[in-house]
Amino acid sequence: MNDAPLIHPTAFIHPDAQLGAGVRVGPFAVIEGPAQIGDGCEIKAHAVVTGWVRMGARNVIGYGAIVGGDPQDLGFDPSMNSWVILGEGNTIREYGTLHRGTGEGTETRVGSNCFFMAGAHVGHNSQVADGVIIANNVLLGGHVHVGPGVFIGGGAVFHQWVHVGRRAMIQGNAALSKNVPPFLVAAQINGVAGMNIVGMRRAGIDAAQRKEVKEAFKLVYKSGLNVRQALEAAKERAWGPDATEFFEFIAGSQKRGVCDLISSRVGGAHVEAAAEE
Repeated sequence: MNDAPLIHPTAFIHPDAQLGAGVRVGPFAVIEGPAQIGDGCEIKAHAVVTGWVRMGARNVIGYGAIVGGDPQDLGFDPSMNSWVILGEGNTIREYGTLHRGTGEGTETRVGSNCFFMAGAHVGHNSQVADGVIIANNVLLGGHVHVGPGVFIGGGAVFHQWVHVGRRAMIQGNAALSKNVPPFLVAAQINGVAGMNIVGMRRAGIDAAQRKEVKEAFKLVYKSGLNVRQALEAAKERAWGPDATEFFEFIAGSQKRGVCDLISSRVGGAHVEAAAEE
């Protein structure tokens, strides 16, 4: 078996780029130095891996995608050394864009086994954890953090610095400038529609843990208490790790705030039941 990279003759590979064993590079693709491409990666036709990129094994960079481009920040100095770092087994589909960090030595980081559909954008300094699925034309502004196992529906947009908790689900076309707690379904503008029960089951979270998270959700969103009061009330009993994660996320979100419950809005009463079906 020949482990040498398979490079189409029309591709451009900078002398400083490092390609691992079995890398495949398609027609008219560009890999600039000092990019580091892990074993078994595939860079498809017309894709650009522009310099400051380190990726692990078995990543697929789709047709016309751009990984490592300069951030969309008017104060950015192109001479800075900043990075895009990818784990293993990620797929970036057609025309996806991942921009490098905007400050010296900073990075935009993607974990492993993520799937970014066509046209997805990951802004500078964003952090995307393992197992995230991002559908078509999603826009993550700079410094957005997305937790493990999150699913983001097509066309959703995220303001800078928004954090999304583990196993949350974002419905298509949502617009978010507030944080989304773990295990919830976000929708519309800065709203949550209920719990991501299906996603929790698929993640192996058992019925007892789901029940406890549901109790935590009700305490924060349905008890009539404000967030500060709900967090104080939560201290009156012991909680398991998933519910504790839920409360800790909310406690850490007080500067930006968390999304509110859509069913509490005028005309929103039908949304929660539909989200949990």
